[in-house]
Amino acid sequence: MAAIPVIEIEDCIGCGSCIDLCPEVFMLLESIEKAQVVNPQGCPREKIEEAVEICPVHCIHWVD
Repeated sequence: MAAIPVIEIEDCIGCGSCIDLCPEVFMLLESIEKAQVVNPQGCPREKIEEAVEICPVHCIHWVD
């Protein structure tokens, strides 16, 4: 099984950087103004890795 991206919701500030980069993978949960993973394999791993790297609070990580 491939690694999937996970967001630590309590650390997310809802900036939207991950959503802008990979809207196929990430979505804003408007009720709490935080990002969530909706389709872990929606983009190539390299593009998701960019989202991991640009997150200003580093709340996105990979889980096997």
